[in-house]
Amino acid sequence: MKYFLLFFIISLLSCSKKISKDPIAIAFEKSKMLNEIAHNPAHEVQIIFTDIVRNGDSVFFIDYNFQLDDDNYFYPASTVKFPAAILALEKLKELNDKGIQINKETPFEIAGDTFPSSIASNIAEIFAISDNNAYNHLYEFLGRDVMNKKMKEKGLNLFQISHRLSTPDSANDTLKSIRFGFKDKVKYLQPSTVDKPIETLHLRNLKKGIGYYKSDSLVKSPFDFSLKNYYPLSTAHQTLKRLFFPNNYPINQQFNLNPADREFLIETMALLPRESRYTKYDTREFYDSYVKFFIFGDSKKTIPNFIKIYNKVGDAYGYLTDVAYVIDSKNKIEFLLSATIHVNKNQIFNDDNYEYKTVGFPFLAELGRQLYQFKLKTSKN
Repeated sequence: MKYFLLFFIISLLSCSKKISKDPIAIAFEKSKMLNEIAHNPAHEVQIIFTDIVRNGDSVFFIDYNFQLDDDNYFYPASTVKFPAAILALEKLKELNDKGIQINKETPFEIAGDTFPSSIASNIAEIFAISDNNAYNHLYEFLGRDVMNKKMKEKGLNLFQISHRLSTPDSANDTLKSIRFGFKDKVKYLQPSTVDKPIETLHLRNLKKGIGYYKSDSLVKSPFDFSLKNYYPLSTAHQTLKRLFFPNNYPINQQFNLNPADREFLIETMALLPRESRYTKYDTREFYDSYVKFFIFGDSKKTIPNFIKIYNKVGDAYGYLTDVAYVIDSKNKIEFLLSATIHVNKNQIFNDDNYEYKTVGFPFLAELGRQLYQFKLKTSKN
């Protein structure tokens, strides 16, 4: 029986490979726009597509990639908020295991902040509209030393968090103290600590462009990313796999989450701004595809209820990235897709002159549509 099952699985994977022979290449064949943009070196395109094969309770991955290169640096922008959300919930479980009675809904205040928040509300804002302040709160709770250590313990060695996002003194080594609970009843006090100095990255293409703006002045030299966050596409894709398919990994490579917290995180990743439980967003500004780049990113139309996209996007310095698990419950298809593209024609950074709407969003949306259509077609064969 054991050998029959092994033969069945090998045959299933072999058959799937024949059917899905390089779906990324097929997408390029069907879309001239995709093909031209993807093969233009200026756009630094990288893509990972994972076809999912199920056999009972077992899940098998068939991975395809295009120009995947962990040593070729791209700026990950807000995609780093994804591991921060996971690790914040993991830290909560560790504190609970030590007898500290706080949870994701427990209000907390960071020294110097005006309003309290919670781990749950911060995570909700991160996935609903990619809020930077919410990420920075989790950064203070975790610190870069903890985040880097925890990811490496999971076997995700190609990873380095260096700084907060969109805030003055973002790389400050000192983490502020945090108080959980209410003013008259403190449940946990996390003292201020100091992280180790940022390590300089040693990768290709860390210096980019021909200039950048600093304090409204143009500096005519390449922009240096060597002290920025590093979260390559392969690591982001593996993070997604570990969260959604933990049984495919040994225990020491799984995220150690309370089951209810894991369920909350997964559910929150798919929620649209109009579905947020913690904040009411203006849907004219925060439309369905505001942070759903694949399939729908070039449109403001309503996303059908039968399509769920569990993802995290990033956009900054002309880089657009999306890391997603797509499920169509109506047609019973699913796949993982991660991609990044750079759109900065004038090669000047910090000038807010990037081709997001004309090149970036159309590319990622069409890539998602082509691979979605590929899955629709092959699932019926």
